[in-house]
Amino acid sequence: MARRAPLSPQQAEAIAAEALAFLAEDADRLGRFLALSGLAPTDIRAQLNDAVFLGGVLDFVLGEDSLIVALAERLGLPPETPAAARRLLP
Repeated sequence: MARRAPLSPQQAEAIAAEALAFLAEDADRLGRFLALSGLAPTDIRAQLNDAVFLGGVLDFVLGEDSLIVALAERLGLPPETPAAARRLLP
């Protein structure tokens, strides 16, 4: 089995941005994220390039196994990749 190269911080941010898009595709998922984060929908746009915010997005996804699996499938990545990406973000 081939070993994957480690993720870069830029790749981690890209995965987190994809995770946010994934959440935004479903009103229930996005609603739960907004409720738990205390953010308003208008706050998201202002924080899209904030690595701390993107880390929080991954924290939310990593809190539910079904979200991890669904995101990994969507991105065509192993399920452990979102956690690896999270470790690279503040």
